[in-house]
Amino acid sequence: MQPDLLGLEITKGELKRLTGVKPEIFLLPSMMANRGQRFAFLMKEVRETLLLVLLIGGLLYALITLTIGSNIGIGIVLLIAVAIAVIVGRWLWRRFRYPKTLIILLNEVDKYHAVVQAVDNLDQLAVSENSENNINERQTVITALELVREDLVRALKIERILRDNKKLLPEQQELFVNNLANLQALQITSSREYAQILNQSLQIDLDVQSQIRKFQQSLP
Repeated sequence: MQPDLLGLEITKGELKRLTGVKPEIFLLPSMMANRGQRFAFLMKEVRETLLLVLLIGGLLYALITLTIGSNIGIGIVLLIAVAIAVIVGRWLWRRFRYPKTLIILLNEVDKYHAVVQAVDNLDQLAVSENSENNINERQTVITALELVREDLVRALKIERILRDNKKLLPEQQELFVNNLANLQALQITSSREYAQILNQSLQIDLDVQSQIRKFQQSLP
């Protein structure tokens, strides 16, 4: 991947700093279409859930054994009950701790990274076709992605403030500035592939601005 594309990535570390959470704890809609990512997430969930079940169930069974003695039947029932409680508890914790808007924005970040990857794929195909048109249109797409990245970062900051301390948001009005008009002014006419990437970038920004408008409407 070329250096300008590497600079466009929103890394996991930056996402954690912006949101205050590890993005990998969520199964995002964009991940559902990727078998590898979906499988990796589910395996991580199984490992973490199993660890909690064994830890909590073991402690509870030890307490029961101390009071009424060992009983395999009770142990099996306890293990099943603890497993259900852990699964439901983790689901409820995520649902109430992290609002749906955060999931939506993280999903837009995933879509954004997919667009960056699409540019890299075109770079690999166009190694021998460094025509002036291709170079100019690629730069137009890079400019679009830079604008989208700025808006994504602003949206994530707004969401974090709303989640942590809504009262601070009126003091951060600069976060509501956006690049949508600049994005809409960009044009590509001679490359279908780059034009498609530009349209995808614009759609991501439109979806992000839709969320920001909802944030604004939620303010008193």
